[in-house]
Amino acid sequence: MSDEFSRIVGIDVSKARLDIFFNGESWSVLNAWDSISKLAVKLIELQPKLIIVESTGGLERAILAEFSSLGLPVALVNPRRVREFAKAIGLLAKTDKVDARLLARFGEAVKPEPTKMPSIEEQHLSALMTRRRQVVEMLTIEKNHLCSTHPVTQDSVTKIISILQQELIELNDQISEYIDQLPDFKKKGEILCSTPGIGKVTSAILLSDLPELGSIDRKKIASLVGVAPFNNDSGHFRGKRRIKGGRPTVRTVLYMATLSAIKSNPIIRPFYKQLLLKGKVKKVAIVACMRKLLTYLNAMIRDSRSWKPSLS
Repeated sequence: MSDEFSRIVGIDVSKARLDIFFNGESWSVLNAWDSISKLAVKLIELQPKLIIVESTGGLERAILAEFSSLGLPVALVNPRRVREFAKAIGLLAKTDKVDARLLARFGEAVKPEPTKMPSIEEQHLSALMTRRRQVVEMLTIEKNHLCSTHPVTQDSVTKIISILQQELIELNDQISEYIDQLPDFKKKGEILCSTPGIGKVTSAILLSDLPELGSIDRKKIASLVGVAPFNNDSGHFRGKRRIKGGRPTVRTVLYMATLSAIKSNPIIRPFYKQLLLKGKVKKVAIVACMRKLLTYLNAMIRDSRSWKPSLS
């Protein structure tokens, strides 16, 4: 590596601030919109080849949105990959400044592709779906509380449940109205929902959290979602293939949709039974069905056509 990682920017993101490393220099700014905008202007002047940012549970969203809108090449990377890289090069220390420098070094060594950012419409829908998921989780927690809470607090729990149920209804209406307002989303949603096993919630999450659907091949989309098996072989040894990584929100709804498809879909149901007859364990068979269902959905969106059994 030369020139202190060859014009790669590393940005370590925390709730309060951003630590930046570029061409041997380190500095920090607040993690706030004004500071991010000023940083973006500075980076445009510096003209980096690539900007590396770790996924940090949503704290990085403002940076990605601002940088991408200005055409800066930013790559969102998995923090686990970065930590494994740090171990591989013998870097055990961990501070925000060290992490920023590490990210730049990781970018120079691995050269990840810039991340394709979702459109404003996709981000809007994703925000609504995220909030819906949070409300559903809170509703589940409160319903569990109702079973075990003391009688003196049952009215309080019941009140919160009622508020959350109403909020869920309003969010569902908002999501449906928003999808109906956008012709592209509406058309894709109708195509997805034509598939036995795919409902409105699954369709909305696929639209918001998997914008690549229909634009890349079946192998890439399976890997992106996290349902592609990876080999574990060495010499004559043949280990079990396992799925890794992916997008948890998409994989979760795809799993639930597949369970429904196993009961009602005329293609997925016999495919699942055939796998079981071949001796596949249920979990492996379900993942294979998830991958098959995802392949069909990808082809349907690519070709802009509704579900047909002949797709098999």
